[in-house]
Amino acid sequence: MPTLQVLSSSSALIQTRFHKSSYQNPSSCSSIPFNNANPLMNSSFLKISESRFKISSTSSSISSEPITNNPSSLENEFQEEFKEEEERFDWFSHWYPIIPLCDLDKRVPHAKRVMGLDIVVWWDRNEDKWQVFDDSCPHRLAPLSEGRIDQWGRLQCVYHGWCFDGAGDCKFIPQAPIDGPKVNTFKKACARAYPSLEQNKLLWFWPNTDPQYKDIAAKEKPPYIPELDDPSFTSLMGNREIPYGYEVLIENLMDPAHVPYAHYGIMRLPSKSPKLDREGGTPIEINVQRLDKTGFFAKQDRGYNRFIPPCIFYASPNMSSGSGSVSSDGSEEETPEAVKKRQMLLIFLCIPVGPGRSRVIWTFPRNFGQWIDKVVPRWVFHVGQNLILDSDLYLLHLEEHKLIDAGYTNWQKACFVPTKSDGLVIAFRKWLRKYSGGQIDWGTKFKGILPPTPPKEQLMDRYWSHVVNCSSCRVALKGLKILEVALPIVAVVAIGIVAAVKHGFLASMAVRISIVTLAVLCFAASKWLSHFIYKNFYFHDYNHALR
Repeated sequence: MPTLQVLSSSSALIQTRFHKSSYQNPSSCSSIPFNNANPLMNSSFLKISESRFKISSTSSSISSEPITNNPSSLENEFQEEFKEEEERFDWFSHWYPIIPLCDLDKRVPHAKRVMGLDIVVWWDRNEDKWQVFDDSCPHRLAPLSEGRIDQWGRLQCVYHGWCFDGAGDCKFIPQAPIDGPKVNTFKKACARAYPSLEQNKLLWFWPNTDPQYKDIAAKEKPPYIPELDDPSFTSLMGNREIPYGYEVLIENLMDPAHVPYAHYGIMRLPSKSPKLDREGGTPIEINVQRLDKTGFFAKQDRGYNRFIPPCIFYASPNMSSGSGSVSSDGSEEETPEAVKKRQMLLIFLCIPVGPGRSRVIWTFPRNFGQWIDKVVPRWVFHVGQNLILDSDLYLLHLEEHKLIDAGYTNWQKACFVPTKSDGLVIAFRKWLRKYSGGQIDWGTKFKGILPPTPPKEQLMDRYWSHVVNCSSCRVALKGLKILEVALPIVAVVAIGIVAAVKHGFLASMAVRISIVTLAVLCFAASKWLSHFIYKNFYFHDYNHALR
C-alpha cells in the first residue's frame, strides 16, 4: 500500500518507482525537485521552498552519514539510546489532521479519535468555523458526538439538553431554575475545547485543552503544502480507518519493494532492469541522507522521500533523464524549462488513533490532467484506492500482532532487513527508537495492548472504515441502492405490460420480445449491481494465492 493510485478514467494513473533527487538543508530556503515516473505524466520537478512548506521544529543534531543496510551494521544503527529530555519527541505538542473538509457534514457532529483522544467535530455557524471538543459532556460524560446543532447554532447534548457555544462555554442548562444560581457559568459546566484550524483543505487540531495553548495557531502551524491550495493543481483526497497501528502504516507506505507482490494485479512498478522476476521485483536503491528529531530525508533511485513527524510522509517521483542541472554540492539546480513541466507529489497523512488503529488521508496533487477529476466522480477513484488498501490489510494486521509479541524494542532483532530497499523502514524505526523509545507515547491512555482480530469480513469492512466518512461515497452508495431497487421494478412493470396488453402496437411480437428482453436485462443488471455494491462499498476479499 505504499502509493495509493490516482485513476486515469477507469485505470490507474500513478506509478511508484522513483528517480534521483537531491536534498538541501531544511533550515535554509530550498528547492526540492521531483518528476513523475509515469510516462503519461512525464513530470519535471516541483519547487517546495522552506518559506512555502513551513515546518515548525526545534534544531537538533543532524548526521549526514547515510543509514546503512548491511546486516552486520544494523545492530549498531539501533544502539543509540532513547533521549529522555531535550531530544524526546512530544506527541501531544504537534498539530494533527483529522479529516478532509470536503467529507464533513455541517448539519451534524462528528465523532473522531486521534492519539487516543475521543473528540467531536462540529460546525459553529456563529463563528463560521469548525470546532473540536472533547467528546464528553461535563454533566454526566455522555458523548457530545451523539448530540445535535440547535436552532441557535450551539452544540447540544441530547442526554439532558445542555448547550455549548464555540468556546465550550455552557450557555443553557434546562434543569437549572431561571431565578436560581447561574450554574451554567461555572467552569466545571464548560466543555473542553481543543485549538483547531483549517489548512490545506484539512481540519487540524492541537491535542491539548490547556488554556496556554488557546492561541497556539498564532505561534505555530502545521507544515504547509502550497500545491494543495494552488488552483493550477488538482488534489482529490481520500481517508480511511485502518485496523493496524500507526507504526505499521507508516513503514508500509515507506516500502516500495512490496508493491509488485502485495498489490499484484493492481499496481506495477515500471523498470528497465533486466533482472525482474515475474511480478516485477527488482533491487531498489534507497539512501537516507539526514535524520533528526524533525524527521528524515531520503534519496531513492527514482526520486526522494521525506518524513515530517508525526504525520506527514510524501514522495516525489522523477523522470529517469532528470530535469535540472546538478550543482557542485550535488544538489539539483532548477532550470526555467523544468519549471514548466508536469509536477506531482504523493502525500500521505498518517494519524495515530490507538493501539492497533490508525487513519490515513491521501492526496496526490498534480498540475496536469485536471479534467479527469472533473469528469470522473471522486468515488470511482476511491474504489481503486480502497482495493489497494485491502490487498495487504489483513497480512499487515497479523504482522503487527507478531511485532508486538516480539516487543517494541526488539524490532531490529525480530526482523531481517539486509537490502537497501528497506532503507526508509529502517530509518523510521531508528527515528522512533531514538526519539520516542520505540513506540508512541500515549500518555496514560493505553497500555499498548492490541485489540483482538475479528473475522476477516469485519476487519476489512469498507462501509464503516471509509464510506460513512466520505461524502462522495455516501452519496454514490445511496444512488446505486436506489437504482438497484428501481431496476427490478422496471422489469416487473414491463412484464406486466406485455401480459396485460393484447391489442395495438404493444401486441406486436417484435415489440413484446423487446420488452421482455429489457425486463430480463433489468433483472440481470440489478443482480450485478447488488454484487458491485457489496464488493466496492462493504467487503472485497483479496486472495493472493488465486491472483
